[in-house]
Amino acid sequence: MPPEPPVAVWRVLRRPVRFLGSWWPWRCWAYLGSGFALGYGVLCALALLLGLGLLLAVAGIGLVLLVGALAGAVPLGELERRRLRWVEPEPVADPHVSLAGAGAAAWLRTRLRERATWREFGYALLFGVVFGAAGFGVLCLLALSLMLVAAPVIVWALAPEPVMLVPGEAVAGPLEALGGTAVGLAGVVLAGYAAALVSGAQVKTARLLLGPREEDARVLELTRSRVRLVEAFEAERRRIERDLHDGAQQQLVALSMTLGLAEMELRKAAAPPAPDAEDAAPGPPALDGAAVLVRRARGEAKLALSQLRDLVRGMHPQVLTDHGLAAAVAEVALRHPVPVAVDLDVPRLPGPVEVTAYFTVTEALANAAKHSGASRVGVAGRVEDGRLTLTITDDGRGGADPGAGAGLAGLADRVAMLRGRLTVSSPVGGPTRLRVEVPCSG
Repeated sequence: MPPEPPVAVWRVLRRPVRFLGSWWPWRCWAYLGSGFALGYGVLCALALLLGLGLLLAVAGIGLVLLVGALAGAVPLGELERRRLRWVEPEPVADPHVSLAGAGAAAWLRTRLRERATWREFGYALLFGVVFGAAGFGVLCLLALSLMLVAAPVIVWALAPEPVMLVPGEAVAGPLEALGGTAVGLAGVVLAGYAAALVSGAQVKTARLLLGPREEDARVLELTRSRVRLVEAFEAERRRIERDLHDGAQQQLVALSMTLGLAEMELRKAAAPPAPDAEDAAPGPPALDGAAVLVRRARGEAKLALSQLRDLVRGMHPQVLTDHGLAAAVAEVALRHPVPVAVDLDVPRLPGPVEVTAYFTVTEALANAAKHSGASRVGVAGRVEDGRLTLTITDDGRGGADPGAGAGLAGLADRVAMLRGRLTVSSPVGGPTRLRVEVPCSG
């Protein structure tokens, strides 16, 4: 992760004269002024939601208010990342996972699980209590300083009435008010520096709490690398599938045809010349034995071809690519030795999601046929709130242990790669139930 860039306003402060003659003081005052108004509203909203949430916890709706307070920190964080551009040219990246097209429930569920949401909530507390108060103090100093700068004009406008600029001392004329102008100018300079210091501190805090963390970037890179590895594995498997289909499978087909032609020729050579020939002699026994061997070789070639076709179909079925998950699972159910009831109401999904769901179903059906002793299996699936939910149940003896073999553990890893979840319920005596939840974004 690249090093954090220096705070722009603090960098300009190294040249005080240049800072005072630029637009930076005005930008800082505007940033703190808008922050004070926004922070005051945030503080009131948090106090109301948290207070009511704690008071109404017994009634059962307090948790809803607390969740609302936490979820409200997300749009505040986005607003603050945009407002930060007033005093910081370097933008702060959004630390959240993109949820384009996801429903409200999926959005809320994902955001509550993210650490960035809790950091934004902490920033909201600091923003309302600390930075709002600091901005208010700087603005008060600026307002008082501007009043002192304008003291001669105020005294001239109110003449001949004496004006009390400082408690206990009245000013009778504009010339006597020039001292207040000098103090006011010094106060404006001080307010400019104070605004820059407070704005820079808020920039540092926003980068720490509202931006992506280094460990988040590492986790993201690890996730991306895992996705790249899985995609490379899928591409290699598809290549092997094409090679088997276009190479070895076609050669076996040609071999089977050649053996068939050879068998026909051997039959012709071994057959008697004609039924009405009295002196016809039977064919050579060697030719009969060769025909039997060729017939056996042809049968073995057909068996190898059938096994190779099943292997190619199992690596990545063409029906999954052409017609989607529901059609591919229905085809598997027709060939399964145990009756399978399929209830899949799903549209076409991204390729990685369909492949993961398909192999999850096939692995579960294979386990049900080999180990469970089930008499029937059910496969159901729906898409709700941007997530695919699959449930595979059987009435077998149960006792499936995900940690006992590589099958279920490999499926769990594959589902986790898509930010999904695989749960297995298999008590001894049955039934066994696998539930898969995968975001449809893939």
